[in-house]
Amino acid sequence: MDSEYSQARYMQQMMLDSDAMANYSMAMLAAQGMSFVPTNIARAGQPPQSKYAQLLQVIEEISKDIRPSYAGSKNAAERLKRGITNARILVRECLIETERSARQ
Repeated sequence: MDSEYSQARYMQQMMLDSDAMANYSMAMLAAQGMSFVPTNIARAGQPPQSKYAQLLQVIEEISKDIRPSYAGSKNAAERLKRGITNARILVRECLIETERSARQ
């Protein structure tokens, strides 16, 4: 029981950390007039993907790291944190894109 609680607490803390990291990243990119494109998504030789397609790919990558992070893999937990941060940013960009197209 204690192990389950500590895992839940760890995941909660990880979500709070990723929330703060996502907010900071968005603020820094906005201050520089840039938008976020995850480096693991933008591959040379491929046509640019929509934000939604990028989000789906990030979610797919996140799903691969969930079980190893529960098993205690620190590398998987870090990848999961970065993936969550990337996904949060892409969700915001998708919402902005959707609102723009709804106004037109």
